[in-house]
Amino acid sequence: MTQTYSNLNIDDRGVARLTLNRPEVHNAFDDSLIAELNEHLAKLHDAARHGEVRVVVLGSEGKSFSAGADLNWMKRMVEYDFEGNLADSRKLSQLMHGLDSLPCPTVCRVQGAAFGGAVGLAACCDVVIASEKAKFCLSEVKIGLSPAVISPYVQRALGSRQMRRYALTAEVIDADKALELGLAHQIVGHDHIDEAVSEMIETLLAGSPQAQRATKSLLAEVARDADSKATREHTCRVISELRVSAEGQEGLTSFFEKRRPAWADDNTNSSERRS
Repeated sequence: MTQTYSNLNIDDRGVARLTLNRPEVHNAFDDSLIAELNEHLAKLHDAARHGEVRVVVLGSEGKSFSAGADLNWMKRMVEYDFEGNLADSRKLSQLMHGLDSLPCPTVCRVQGAAFGGAVGLAACCDVVIASEKAKFCLSEVKIGLSPAVISPYVQRALGSRQMRRYALTAEVIDADKALELGLAHQIVGHDHIDEAVSEMIETLLAGSPQAQRATKSLLAEVARDADSKATREHTCRVISELRVSAEGQEGLTSFFEKRRPAWADDNTNSSERRS
């Protein structure tokens, strides 16, 4: 049987849990894990576009979220020529972009250390919920490297000024500082992280699936070019399309009728079927 380093499970509400499962090496990632995650993300992109997946939770088993690059993988990199390293880096870039561009809300569950590329994984998610024991570190410069591939996503989270400091110093960022910097959205007691993730899932499931997909796509467009004529026209078209759509009409009607929208009732019924 082929060994796997990650798991993907989707429940009947459309909540997908993508889990790194290499606790014996602190969920460090190598080329095999990256390839697995890229395969999972391709499936999730397709499922999310068709409304079969509503929320993706990225997490890991064990004490650490992820220690970054696997030591044995790094040893192999020393033997790679430029083209070999370039091919390797492009696969990691595919992973970051795939996670960042998933057409549904994403939640990152950080229970412990997130070092190196793992900071990029967190920065690519829409919501980061971290344990009080979580620590983040852009550690690459300490071994003569750079957080290059993850830099667009981490800099977007931190802002360019803070990115300069933490990418150049490789200082460890504790949970409270991560919250202050905007790298994490919520810090909770270590024993309450799963409860907090579950509450966030319920919050996200209360939103319109179509509206969430459209909003995520819209925000990516706005971030690229915030105030151009084309962007302004695009924002007008998005809201107009949503207003006349079936989900938009249901959302507005249910609001005025003071009842739950159909998609929220669907999730309630799914929960009742599971219990």
